[in-house]
Amino acid sequence: MDVPLWLAVVVVGYLGIKLARPPWWLVALLLLGGYLVAGSVLAPALATVLK
Repeated sequence: MDVPLWLAVVVVGYLGIKLARPPWWLVALLLLGGYLVAGSVLAPALATVLK
C-alpha cells in the first residue's frame, strides 16, 4: 500500500497531539524550526546524518 507522505505526516501529527497533549507553543516551535532548518545551509549536513 502506497501512502502519500503528507497523509502520513498529518495522521502521525494528529495522533501525537491527541495522545501526548503537548503545549501548542511546542508544536508551533517544532514546525517552524523544521521548516527553517530544511531551507538553511544545515539541510545537507542533516540529510547525511539522518541517512
